[in-house]
Amino acid sequence: MASKSGRYSNYIRPASYFIDIVVLLFFAAQFDFDPIVNATFFSYIIITWILLSIKSNFYEIHRYTKVTKLVSLTFLQGIIFALIVFAFFGYYFEYGRESNRIFLYLAKSFGLIFFIKVSLHYFLKYYRKDLGGNYRITVIIGDSPKTKQLKEFFEKTPEYGYKCLKVFNLTDSNMQLTDIYDYILKNKVDEIYCSMAEVDNIQLNQIVNFADNNLKVLKFLPDNKDIYSRKLNYEYYGFLPILSLRQIPFDDPLNKFLKRFIDIIISLLVLVFILSWLTPLLAIIIKMESEGAVFFKQKRNGLDYKEFYCFKFRSMKPNPEADLHQVSKNDKRITNVGRLLRKTSFDELPQFYNVLLGDMSVVGPRPHMVSHTHMYAENVDKFMVRHFIKPGITGLAQVSGYRGEVETDQDIINRVKYDIFYLENWSLLLDIKIVIQTVLNAIKGEKKAY
Repeated sequence: MASKSGRYSNYIRPASYFIDIVVLLFFAAQFDFDPIVNATFFSYIIITWILLSIKSNFYEIHRYTKVTKLVSLTFLQGIIFALIVFAFFGYYFEYGRESNRIFLYLAKSFGLIFFIKVSLHYFLKYYRKDLGGNYRITVIIGDSPKTKQLKEFFEKTPEYGYKCLKVFNLTDSNMQLTDIYDYILKNKVDEIYCSMAEVDNIQLNQIVNFADNNLKVLKFLPDNKDIYSRKLNYEYYGFLPILSLRQIPFDDPLNKFLKRFIDIIISLLVLVFILSWLTPLLAIIIKMESEGAVFFKQKRNGLDYKEFYCFKFRSMKPNPEADLHQVSKNDKRITNVGRLLRKTSFDELPQFYNVLLGDMSVVGPRPHMVSHTHMYAENVDKFMVRHFIKPGITGLAQVSGYRGEVETDQDIINRVKYDIFYLENWSLLLDIKIVIQTVLNAIKGEKKAY
């Protein structure tokens, strides 16, 4: 039987659905539709919102969810729902001529929805921490370093709403599973956390059966195998459960579409409003200082390890070593204008052509020249994982301090770690943060001047 402490939690998600739909319908009333179109629009909003929310996991919010996740979910939901709304007005063209009203509707609706969502998030944190409500009663089975960390987490973060009553040590000869079951039932425990390192297969099955038969939530601490500490994807082949090593967000067609859509929009904006006038100007300056092409192209490895030509503004004097040796500090091959281009990252701007062509993305792991890629693939663990996604003009590793010349083994190892974290934890919000930080770094001139 569930504890009364969290008895209202099951109502939060349905209430959130209801409130958000009411907000959408309330602001939708501003449009001057005839009764039939109005009823159609209202029904369209309700149905598409529910279906979209299920697909995007918009309401999959837990007590341990961070506010950055709320921002990311709302941003994603807002972009897709905007497309859905514009699709409606595209069909009813006579009502869609005033695009300002449509944008205003979307801004008002999502502004209020986001405000309500964040306000509820912080209210529940306050309610759990300061008022002692909406909590879950827990116990931990197993005495290990990981279970100690979990108990400490419960004690130090009351805003998450977990109250750990007891930690059971199965190595104690006087401790029996039946005693643990009696304690759980007597104290109306909500969730059981079990160390996988502390139980054998027979005990594990017994605990699972007990939790299932008594409607208790059972969770495991993966502290006996390093593989369980990874972000695994669980799926079924028929009735056979299969664990895959990682779940890449870009495997989702919706995420892939969104990232490609944003890449196209950003690349077109840069090409039309920046490179259209900057390229002729830089071409004159580059040509005045040294002979050679304005653009420099070099083979790089991209998605699925396929080779493509990566474009840059030429920052060095033409030389036969360009495809063999990486640029270093005080490299004599760099021209004066090239030094400035590299310092401000302007030399990378032509790669927006690569983005538009589909070889690259705005954000992703930086591509290396082919000769270096082969070398790193042989010597750096997990280097090839970076090629599960398209390379980027900028990336998480670059804004985290690992950019430019690879001076030590640790430089490339840390770069790979950040790249893998990015591809496993991608979100639109993360892309926005990386782009903003890249622009700030370019303004400060933090790129290594070589």
